[in-house]
Parts: sequence; structure tokens; C-alpha cells
Amino acid sequence: MTQPCAHIIDDDEAIRDALQWLFKTRDVACATWPSAESFLEALQPGWRGCVVLDIRMEGMSGLECFDVLRQRGNQLPVIFITGHGDVPMAVAALKKGAFDFIEKPFNDSDLVDIVMRALEIDANNQRAEATRETVEARLALLTAREQEVMELILAGKFNKVIADELCISMRTVEAHRSKVFEKMEVRSAVELAQLVNLVRGRGAH
Repeated sequence: MTQPCAHIIDDDEAIRDALQWLFKTRDVACATWPSAESFLEALQPGWRGCVVLDIRMEGMSGLECFDVLRQRGNQLPVIFITGHGDVPMAVAALKKGAFDFIEKPFNDSDLVDIVMRALEIDANNQRAEATRETVEARLALLTAREQEVMELILAGKFNKVIADELCISMRTVEAHRSKVFEKMEVRSAVELAQLVNLVRGRGAH
């Protein structure tokens, strides 16, 4: 199940069928699950998309399912379906990182719009993660000395200062600098800083 997909988790078969039909009319790929337990048992790390999760179900509740997902490190956007009395719980879940909630009886278009936004967010997160992995792979190619030179470049130091600090010649610094740029696939110190900031948590958004 590598295709992005809206996972509908609800113990009410009629609601599952209705939502499945609704999403298909809007060309949103979906899968249905009769319980949180069945979804969690099948869940694979590579699944993409979002989760549409009823907050109250027999067995494991939607909130418990959400907690398990986050404990596993799964970051799929979660949209809660709530009854009126469940709104405070849904708000609490938002504070813990849920994507959104929609209250029963809900407007079909509103739910689909929320799901479409969640799918877009997940796709953006995937692209960012792929970029981070690419940058980390490039960083791993650098030798210890190249890493030292890179850190001094990132600190804004000129070649002469780097040469003095590392007790090496200017020509050697230039060679290392060239290698860093080549391995990181950048053309300037600014590009280098932007890439490295991606994996160090700055400027990633």
C-alpha cells in the first residue's frame, strides 16, 4: 500500500461504507478498517496518506490509537471524527499533534477538504524527509578533515583563516573546500548552509 491513501477507522460499518463511497466520488484513494487494532496490526512504516479516526469505538478508542501511532514514531496526519460530547477530547488531541477534527453530523465537502489538505501535508513531509536523507547521505561521504573545513566555511571564515586554524596551507584548504562542494553538490557557501540546515533542524519549514 505505497499509494497515498485515506485510512478510515470506524467500528460502524455503515459509516465506513458511506465514507468510502464519498472519497471515491472525489477520487481520493481510501481503505477501511473496522477497529483500531486491525489497522495497527496491518500498519507498515512506508504507508503514506492520512488517518480518519472515530474517537469512540469498541475496544481501543481513537485517542488510544493516536497515542500508539505517535509512540511508534508514525507521523501520518490524523483527523478525528467526533460526537458533540467528544469535542474537548478532540481539542486535547490537537494539542498533542492531531491534524484536525470534524464533528458529527458533518458536511461531506468539509471532510473531504480536510482530508485533501492532510494528504498534501503528508506528501510535503515525504518530500522533505527524502531531501533530508539525501543530504545525510552526502554528508556521510565527507572525510573528517573535509567536515572540519565545512564547519569553518559554515561559520563564515575565509580560506586564510581556515588555513591558520587548521595549520594547513591555503592550497590544501581550497582543495578540501572544492571537495566539500563537489560531494555536497553545491556551488556556494550559501547553498551549503541551506542544505546542512535542513538536517540540523533550521530552515526546514
